[in-house]
Order: sequence, then structure tokens, then C-alpha cells
Amino acid sequence: MSNDGGFDISSLLEQAQAVQQQLQEAQETQAATVVTGSAGGGKVTVEATGGGEFRRVTIAPEVVDARDVELLEELVLAAIRDVTGQIAELQSGAMNNLQLPDMGGIGKLFGGGAVT
Repeated sequence: MSNDGGFDISSLLEQAQAVQQQLQEAQETQAATVVTGSAGGGKVTVEATGGGEFRRVTIAPEVVDARDVELLEELVLAAIRDVTGQIAELQSGAMNNLQLPDMGGIGKLFGGGAVT
């Protein structure tokens, strides 16, 4: 807030830019982070980045059985679900770590309590 009781728009813009910079850095960090999902006790693994880029699928030869393709399909699907869950956690954690500035009375307009 400015000295006359109004909002200091330049301070508000600086704070918004700082939050935007933090968000960009968090997105870059998560995009560079590699996570691995697995199924079947590690017999099937899927590797992806935190940005959702799938990089590799690894399948142990002992789970490849032409008579039981359905099991292999289920294992691959389970590994994909595991890795996408890890990506979601990574993204959620990045958002929770943002340092949001105190925006004074304006924050109360958006559910932060009553404006005084």
C-alpha cells in the first residue's frame, strides 16, 4: 500500500513479477527432474520428466509371454499410472513451494478474510 492509503501499483507489479519468476524457475526445475514409475516389482518401468515427457519404457524379458499379453499390458499401464502420479506430486510440490508476497488488503478481496 502507498502512504496515502491507496494501493502502490508499482510494488504490486514487482511482487507479481517475482512470483512469475519463481513459477518459471519451478517449472524449469520440475521439467529437468526425472521420475520413474514401476510395476510388477520393478519388472516394468517407465521413465519421464516432471514436465510429462516420457523418455523410456523398460520391460524385463521374463514378463514377456506371448500367451499372456494381457498381463504385460496391465503392467505397462500400472507403471504409466505410477509415473504420472509422481509427476503430479512433483508439480503440486512446486506450486506449494512458491513464496507468495503479502498483498495487503487486496488479498482479502479474494477470500483472505474481510476487508477492513
